[in-house]
Amino acid sequence: MAAAVEFETIRRNKVYEEVARQIQDHLLQRLKPGDVLPPERELAQKFGVSRSSVRDAIRSLELVGLLEPQQGKGTVVCEPSSGTLAGPLAAILVQKRKLVHELLDVRKIIEPALAGRAAQHATAAQIAEMERILERHSEKVQRGEMSIEEDSAFHYSIALAADNSVILRVVDVLMDMLRETRQRSLQTRGRPQKSLAGHQRILAALKRHDPVASEAAMLRHLEEIEHIVLPTD
Repeated sequence: MAAAVEFETIRRNKVYEEVARQIQDHLLQRLKPGDVLPPERELAQKFGVSRSSVRDAIRSLELVGLLEPQQGKGTVVCEPSSGTLAGPLAAILVQKRKLVHELLDVRKIIEPALAGRAAQHATAAQIAEMERILERHSEKVQRGEMSIEEDSAFHYSIALAADNSVILRVVDVLMDMLRETRQRSLQTRGRPQKSLAGHQRILAALKRHDPVASEAAMLRHLEEIEHIVLPTD
């Protein structure tokens, strides 16, 4: 039987770590090993967040040994060990870095090819929209403002220009998963300027309808992001 637990509604500017924190607090204070966590849909409604945020929170707690998925039963509370209690945050951060690395790896697989395809299929109207996005992007960078929306919009516009509805859905999910990483990385010194410069190189290649140059420009851009987001020690 699922445990009946009261949760606080999560403010929309919070991320899945806050969901994980609340669930963890209830696990340690109110629930006992063997209790079953309420379904994702119910938790999402209680927290006022998306199911994907709840799913990421549960996954992070599974990784540190506080929860365990059991076939036919659901997500079950585990007996916490001393190691689990001592380092859940560190483990979450390690997993988070791994997730960011994997997301960037997926981007390097998908987006250069998308840029190459967009160079062949982009219409004049789509190119004009990309130019408008980068104009807004440039204005925000000059004012020292965050340009998260423009950054996402530019990459999404390339996916639109690639003219494939299936890959568009994949990119939509990918952009959603990257939202928090993009918000943090765009606060890194020099990152907004480098991102804008990368986008401008990509657009220049797209305007020439050069698939090889477009693909190369996108790959270079993603590698530059990787070096900023995941610097080597």
